Amino acid sequence: MKILYLAFKYDYGRPEKGLSFEHYNFYDSFLKMNGGENKVIYFPVDEMIHQGLNSEKIKSDFLKIINEEKPNFLFFWAGGGIITKEIIGEISKRGEVVTLSWMPDDHWQFHKSSKQCPPHFNFIATTDSQAPAKYNKIGYKNIIKSQWACNHFLYKPLSLPKIYDVTFVGAAHSNRKKIVQKIKAAGVNIKCWGSGWPAGRVSQDEMIRIFSQSKVNLNFTKSSGVLWKELALIFLSRNFDRSIKLNSPKKWVNNLRAFFPSMRSRQVKGRIFEIPGCKGFLLTEYADNLEDYYQDEKDITWFKNLKELIEKIEYYLNHEKEREAIAKAGYERTLEEHTYENRFNEIFKIMDFKK
Repeated sequence: MKILYLAFKYDYGRPEKGLSFEHYNFYDSFLKMNGGENKVIYFPVDEMIHQGLNSEKIKSDFLKIINEEKPNFLFFWAGGGIITKEIIGEISKRGEVVTLSWMPDDHWQFHKSSKQCPPHFNFIATTDSQAPAKYNKIGYKNIIKSQWACNHFLYKPLSLPKIYDVTFVGAAHSNRKKIVQKIKAAGVNIKCWGSGWPAGRVSQDEMIRIFSQSKVNLNFTKSSGVLWKELALIFLSRNFDRSIKLNSPKKWVNNLRAFFPSMRSRQVKGRIFEIPGCKGFLLTEYADNLEDYYQDEKDITWFKNLKELIEKIEYYLNHEKEREAIAKAGYERTLEEHTYENRFNEIFKIMDFKK
């Protein structure tokens, strides 16, 4: 299959932050899945912008690739405000390329922006369990319920000693610092990495090593954002160059409607699959429809409050055999069911592509 891949190369489009989540997971998986049979044409708009290309040149290059390369499938994550949904819509109408937009934030972005996308794409893939019904209600049927996963070509177990009791890799937003302080106050040795923690960010390779070197890997499922920031986003938005602009008053109503679903913020995210994919023991905060993917205290384990979190940390630090058995079961289930290769083969089957 010939895939035109449209997404950011860098984390939030910023080269100083390193390669993006989508580069490590989607792009790498498309390249390697099914024995490397796909030809993947990379179109990273953010890199082109940083190279100094203007928007007209980027649009022209994009349309030239469509006409000359004739891809079978267009995967859309982000167009940098240049390759817009309207441009994709014109391509979708021609019927020569099957287009799909991956919608990662339907939990809170549906009314704000997501509901405007289906007319422009042949298919929409959503990670939100409630989103298909919402799309159907407004008349769109080609909605594929999918989910984050593990890129098993990249995330692998490492034969390393367990040198950490408890670890967390992720940003120090929301109430995470308070939770970590409570864990420390209970006498637990915990180490954290990521934006906002003293140890700072770690590389992709370092993160994978940490997963293998930890007795207990923590994960929190609440989305980023502070209440005042979420309120501000009703009226303001950020351009690609990080400048702030005032939203049109027409958008305020939909943004306000999006604010309240954002309180349903505990979501299944990629980390839930990546840690078991490295054969790490995962203790995660519960999230919407998590039981559809793993069994509690069999493949992974989860907590619903601080008391349960601390109790489970202490229990599993003192029960190595149970901990290792769960990590092994989680690893086996992840490889069998929850890789991006599996996810996209399922999506291709729904779209009537053959492997």
